[in-house]
Amino acid sequence: LHRADLDPDPVGQFRKWFGEARAAELPEPNAMILSTSGADRKVTSRTVLLKAYDARGFVFFTNYGSRKAEQIAENPNVSLLFPWFAMERQVAICGRADKISAAESAAYFFSRPAGSRLGAWVSDQSRAVSSRKILEEKFRSLVKQFAGGEIPKPEWWGGFRVVPESIEFWQGGSNRIHDRFLYTRSAGAPDFWNIDRLQP
Repeated sequence: LHRADLDPDPVGQFRKWFGEARAAELPEPNAMILSTSGADRKVTSRTVLLKAYDARGFVFFTNYGSRKAEQIAENPNVSLLFPWFAMERQVAICGRADKISAAESAAYFFSRPAGSRLGAWVSDQSRAVSSRKILEEKFRSLVKQFAGGEIPKPEWWGGFRVVPESIEFWQGGSNRIHDRFLYTRSAGAPDFWNIDRLQP
């Protein structure tokens, strides 16, 4: 990976690599590890799916009552990691997570399959439940409740956009001499990105 070959804009570089990951038919190339920490500074990680991205940031959706959302409310600084192992690549993003607009969340929600929309109603995400049977019964009840009608978006469900402050592209190399390039947003010019090669 050579500096001269990099897009000056990290989102442009991500678009190139993401396209190559999809072309390589990697399983779930949009799967990303989201790490969050709340006021207690304890870090938790889980895999979520990238659903949209552009110059503004990287979007995922969740239950706003979930543990991840509660931690983001206490501390909006998060990280994302795309681990494309088969290509010996990873992309690490650090930034701030902000809720997207209700209109944006609704537009995506109504594009989802009916089963996924119902699933958003079933789960009180991150809360304990005594058995899977309870969830299955609730699902069946909701199927009847919304039969023949529109499945509305729950008020507690929506998206977050991670606005990046830094994005690192890692390419595996022989003898563990990997290539790492870190884009860092300029404090004085937010649309300008500094690019540094990091030692492996």
